[in-house]
Amino acid sequence: MRKITADWLFPISSAPVREGVLILDEAQRVVAIEDRAAHDPASLDHQHGVLVPGFVNTHCHLELSHMKGKVATGTGLIPFIQRVVTQREVAQEEIDAAIVAADREMYEAGIVAVGDISNQTDTFAQKDRSSIRYYTFVEMFDFLQDASAAAEFEKYRSVYEAHSDHPKNRRTAVPHAPYSVSPQLFARIDQLNGPAPQTISIHNQETPPENELFLQKSGGFIDFYQGFGISLEDFTATGQTAIHYALAHLNPQQRTLFVHNTLSTSADIQAAQAWGREVYWATCPNANLYIENRLPNYRAFLERDAKMTIGTDSLTSNWQLSVLEELKTIARYQSYVPFETLLRWATLNGAEALGFADELGSFEVGKQPGVNLLTVGADWQLSEGTEVLRLV
Repeated sequence: MRKITADWLFPISSAPVREGVLILDEAQRVVAIEDRAAHDPASLDHQHGVLVPGFVNTHCHLELSHMKGKVATGTGLIPFIQRVVTQREVAQEEIDAAIVAADREMYEAGIVAVGDISNQTDTFAQKDRSSIRYYTFVEMFDFLQDASAAAEFEKYRSVYEAHSDHPKNRRTAVPHAPYSVSPQLFARIDQLNGPAPQTISIHNQETPPENELFLQKSGGFIDFYQGFGISLEDFTATGQTAIHYALAHLNPQQRTLFVHNTLSTSADIQAAQAWGREVYWATCPNANLYIENRLPNYRAFLERDAKMTIGTDSLTSNWQLSVLEELKTIARYQSYVPFETLLRWATLNGAEALGFADELGSFEVGKQPGVNLLTVGADWQLSEGTEVLRLV
């Protein structure tokens, strides 16, 4: 047995425990949470700070790790996408080495599970040997072209089928974003996934032109598509924000993870939560600042009791892959979000969103969630100096 104690212990699923003792068995599963006074001090592993479960990163693009520092900050989403397209192809050895290094970076940052976007098969070998649990979202898009849906679907299905049957990793086929997936492709994705409960990820309302496209058929995506020789002649604006197009074509019986949501309003959040069985919202604040110089209005999500999760996005759009750094950014710019709420976003909500809550996300008997130590004081304030140490 291992007994770890700190100034505070946050089970997440229950109230914080002052000077609590986390007892783990040889497999690092939680056996009990007890009071420090009930134990011989010599039997305890004493730490200063706060004990929390391992972090869950619900949105990453591990396969883009080789592009760190290659795309300028503050350009807006459309120029960012254009730059990614032109910079993506490099030597396979460079891609592979960056994937291994990024996986190690996340592990050392206390991350125990990742929801990862894959357009290609580059990350699959590393995921199978990683100490991190992965949920792979095989992402598809056809640029709103129904006529291209069948061919694009077959291209990405080969990636989907190449995913291994490794027992700790999962996969689903997912649509990229409202502005890039036709109704035909939405339907094919849903058919491939089948009726069993799974998580479907989709980028959502990340930039003003996304809403403009669906509200008035105007804005930057018109020129973006024309630049690639893609016609939007058959596209008709819905007169509603972008998320409503997604809701019309997604399966409400699946767990749905909306990603970024930088421009999502209270009305958008309400509509999605009334629509779906299990709706989650991944926020990637550092990526939002990197690309668009804006953050979501977290107050709107709090007021709707939305199930928020934390993502890092990729090293193309971030300076590091650290859930703690995402929490510190939220605390810096929108400090009204309580510390306990941020921890839940980073742990149990993420585990639930990925379907891993039976093992991860909270200190509960029988779970194997990993253990992180956060160097925060009695005031529980995240600061620039706050660090995470992975204990398990």
